[in-house]
Amino acid sequence: MSAHDPLLQPDPELHATARKVVTRIGADRAPAPNAIAIHDPHDGSTIGFTPDRDIDQALEAVTRADTAGRSWAATSPRYRADILRRWYDRIVDNADDIALLITLEMGKTLADARAEVAYGADFVRWYAEEITHQTGTVREAPSGGARLLTRRAPVGLAVLITPWNFPLAMATRKIAPALAAGCPAVVKPAALTPLTTLFAVQLAVEAGVPEDLVQVVTTSDASAFSAAVLSDPRVRKVSFTGSTPVGKILLRLAADNVLRTSMELGGNAPFLVFDDADLERAVEGAFVAKMRNGGQSCIAANRFLVQNGIAEAFVEGLTERLASLPTGSGLAPGVGLGPMVDHRAVHRLQGLVDDAVERGATLHTPDPAIDGPGSYFGATLLDHVPADAEVATTEIFGPIASVQRFSTQDEALAKANDTEFGLAGYVFTESLDRAFDVADNLATGILGINQGLPSNAAAPFGGIKESGLGREGSAEGLEEYQELRFYNLALRSTS
Repeated sequence: MSAHDPLLQPDPELHATARKVVTRIGADRAPAPNAIAIHDPHDGSTIGFTPDRDIDQALEAVTRADTAGRSWAATSPRYRADILRRWYDRIVDNADDIALLITLEMGKTLADARAEVAYGADFVRWYAEEITHQTGTVREAPSGGARLLTRRAPVGLAVLITPWNFPLAMATRKIAPALAAGCPAVVKPAALTPLTTLFAVQLAVEAGVPEDLVQVVTTSDASAFSAAVLSDPRVRKVSFTGSTPVGKILLRLAADNVLRTSMELGGNAPFLVFDDADLERAVEGAFVAKMRNGGQSCIAANRFLVQNGIAEAFVEGLTERLASLPTGSGLAPGVGLGPMVDHRAVHRLQGLVDDAVERGATLHTPDPAIDGPGSYFGATLLDHVPADAEVATTEIFGPIASVQRFSTQDEALAKANDTEFGLAGYVFTESLDRAFDVADNLATGILGINQGLPSNAAAPFGGIKESGLGREGSAEGLEEYQELRFYNLALRSTS
């Protein structure tokens, strides 16, 4: 039996409002002939439906987007910026409804969902502003007699494949720069959480985005979709957020047509805490880095590497924070941890805990198993985790804090870098010299220094090694949807 308190139940009024949003986007009834049922992770109930598109329908979406994209590419940056700004305003105006829908279909707490809406909207606002600042260059040829000009042009039709864990932010982080650059898009959201993406694109159309320009294709056969659309010569770009194994498959498919690719793949983020760290700050940063979205984040802290002198106090502090976390429906007042996305996730997480304990790790929190029809898994802290435990070598994607100890900085860096992944990392220390020394030697694309939430729409997001290619966010994210063109202008001699 579980040692957890009874699960918090959804607020009836919030739940009813969330269901009205499902009706608003036309997902309350199963479409003919085939439909995908969307389930509430809190209790497994069906909350809505989306069409289960086949290959022919996916290719029809490519045709529609490609046709609409020809005129869109010819529009001015200011025209596109104004429409993106109106889309941002529509998201903000509907922020409460979007947050309720995210929580209903994905399970995260309403507080986390509201934070996602703000984060997702920020990408739209950022690219509405950034596209008007894009400039080319003019240079004199070193040998004289010519001017060398560069400009950026849209790369073309983009296929955008998004994950289930941030159904708004991962969509806007891809759609907004594509539209800003002048590209049409075909979006395939995860089958578990497509409703939020559908709502976001509906708001984009209301804001003035041409109806066919962004096509959302919902399907239960992701492999067939990818094989079909990535082999279409009209497609020139693919952006994917998800697991490294799937990313490798997409890269092979993209190679046949030499597509531009952006891959934001798996992570195994190390979280380094040194003896000189501010303990309260480190515990709070660890809690945020681990528990945001219930740990279901690609940049979630995966391995807590804690120096021996502060380890006992850190483990005690983090255990206290985790053990007191109210668990239940994301639509329940005061809830701190919602359900996992489905029962498969719960089964996998339980296997990670069992394996670690069998190998000698110490479980500091209650039994994570939670009775009930929903896909719940309690916040868990494992201490003295062996380096060969599965929880230390794989991406956890759940509310398990895995703690290892270290003596020296060199040992910490060796442990932190001993992985094929290199997405995000964290370091907590009061020494500025150590912070930058660790930053320079930690093999990650993103680093949080004395903070547990490094993501920002104005910063380039992405990893190294097997964590991906390319960047999303910031000016670099816009360049992922642009081709650099060069013109050589000969000058007539006036001598």
